[in-house]
Amino acid sequence: MRRDGPWRRPTFFPDRVTRPTILLTGATGQLGYEIARLLPAHGELTALGRSQLDLADVDAIRATVDAIRPQLIVNAAAYTAVDLAERDEPLAEAINARAPAVLAEEAKRLGALLIHFSTDYVFDGLATRPYDEQAPTRPLNAYGRSKLHGEQAIAATGAAAITLRTSWVYARRGRNFLLTMQRLGREREELRIVADQFGVPNWSRQLAEAVAALVAKGLPALAARAGLYHLSGRGQASWFEFAQAIFGTAARPRLVPIESAEYPTPAVRPGFAVLATARLEQAFGIVLPHWRDTLQRCLAAAD
Repeated sequence: MRRDGPWRRPTFFPDRVTRPTILLTGATGQLGYEIARLLPAHGELTALGRSQLDLADVDAIRATVDAIRPQLIVNAAAYTAVDLAERDEPLAEAINARAPAVLAEEAKRLGALLIHFSTDYVFDGLATRPYDEQAPTRPLNAYGRSKLHGEQAIAATGAAAITLRTSWVYARRGRNFLLTMQRLGREREELRIVADQFGVPNWSRQLAEAVAALVAKGLPALAARAGLYHLSGRGQASWFEFAQAIFGTAARPRLVPIESAEYPTPAVRPGFAVLATARLEQAFGIVLPHWRDTLQRCLAAAD
């Protein structure tokens, strides 16, 4: 074999060799959209929205996973219409419970890792201190039941999976409390806001950044610490306090605190749903800022 100069050991490109193949579901949702912007830096990403992958179709899920053969599946898709779920529980179960189970089964078959999102609504809200991962679950509504069933189904498969419970997700797009308040604030002089339900507001971009930080640690490190974790900012707030922080010192609209009984909804919400995050912090060193700091960052963001 001819050599035109001194022989050198071939140079390999670890970024090409070790970059995992990633499948992201729910890519057009408020959380999936943000994740889809970040994960290309960490792998070869296929990001699918609802129109490209119907999670109510088990055969479509299996065929998609089989075609892509991902090493990492990130399931950011969910049925999140909390009140509608009360009359459409079968569809909520299909998307929030059966689909995650199938994704976990496929991940196990391929030796892949699954990252899945769940919710604070798996709890009954009767606690007086933040819920940790070992706290008993007792969802009060169909949405919470479907998400809990998804957690349980994933665990039952034995797949390497990280399930991340979070709460009160808002974004600069989609349908959420932040955008609803901003719209109603332009339309009305007064807003009556529930003040006896407590949780932690979480910006979808901050959550997506945490997911990217997890993936950056490498799939073997995540698989070694697979399990259930709470992912949430620090502090706590009522919906009324969240609204106050959104409007700041603006003179309009006038905000009036009310009790949950004055704003009845088809689905009962937990009165207290703050999540303790020590387990995630200790396992992966990921600490989210106080929710007020994150909100200010969101409000100042260009997009």
